[in-house]
Amino acid sequence: MQYRLLGISGPKVSVISFGAWQIGDPSFWGENDEREAEKAVKFAIDEGINLFDTAEMYGSGESERKLGKYIGRENRDKVIIATKVSPQNCEPSKLISSCENSLKRLDTDYIDLYQIHWPPTDIPFGEVYLAMKKLQDEGKIRYIGVSNFGKENLREWYDSGGHAVSNQIGYNLLFRSPEYEIIPTCIKLGIGILVYMPLMQGLLTGRWEKIEDVPMLRRRTRHFSKNRPGTRHGESGCEALTMETIQALKALSDYLEIPMSTLSLAWLIWQRGVTSVIVGCRSTEQLKNNIEALNIVFDPEVLALLNEITYPLKKYMGKNADMWENEANSRIR
Repeated sequence: MQYRLLGISGPKVSVISFGAWQIGDPSFWGENDEREAEKAVKFAIDEGINLFDTAEMYGSGESERKLGKYIGRENRDKVIIATKVSPQNCEPSKLISSCENSLKRLDTDYIDLYQIHWPPTDIPFGEVYLAMKKLQDEGKIRYIGVSNFGKENLREWYDSGGHAVSNQIGYNLLFRSPEYEIIPTCIKLGIGILVYMPLMQGLLTGRWEKIEDVPMLRRRTRHFSKNRPGTRHGESGCEALTMETIQALKALSDYLEIPMSTLSLAWLIWQRGVTSVIVGCRSTEQLKNNIEALNIVFDPEVLALLNEITYPLKKYMGKNADMWENEANSRIR
């Protein structure tokens, strides 16, 4: 396993990290084989993965409960547990209560990395930071992080006296909007970048050849038409361009004899500013395949080709780093 420093003042974390949403939210991901999910967590620890990411909103806390159970007290000192507080719970008293509840569900005395899931809009950032700093001073959390913070959000956070070792963002070959402003800002401020949705919820595995084959709950991002159930962005989408891009990536991965998912993860690992890529896993086999991305060494020509194939989609998506909302309603500023 490879490790990188999280920001300029955070811990060393594995370049591949374990995303626990999938093991605790059957309403979105389907039912789990609990024994296989526990084996996957244990296997991750054995392979040197030390960062495990979850959130209080994943499965209404079930993801935290299962992750804490699967890690167990015997492995607690080997791992870095990261969880997130929901934006509606960022008022100081609610935030402290949320942290206490997460500690109970995770069955731990401390949270290594406590993150704000989305920028709160109804409370000053300074008040949020002071509440998190209080938790840090009490030893209940060790590091403070943010998630889905854009360039302006980060500036406001720091101008309010805040500090963060990391910013967790959605980023992948089909969604490169963070490259415009967020990644350069994080690099400038010395903030580590944790990447979620690295495979675009399965689109970058190549398993679906037609839009209609994609599960309905995964057809809500700006890639898809506003007419798709559950969307709220109100945009026309870019379904044809998205599928053309996937097909071109599949052709390249076939030529290179590298699975498209492995190629996609490896591309992220090679991107500037990226500290760790969070992969959602429910089985040991999935995790084994994802770890293979660490062994990929890119020729400059292949990297250039991947960027070229995905550039039209990057241009269409623009600077708005919110996958689900249009620019006017974007939660990421």
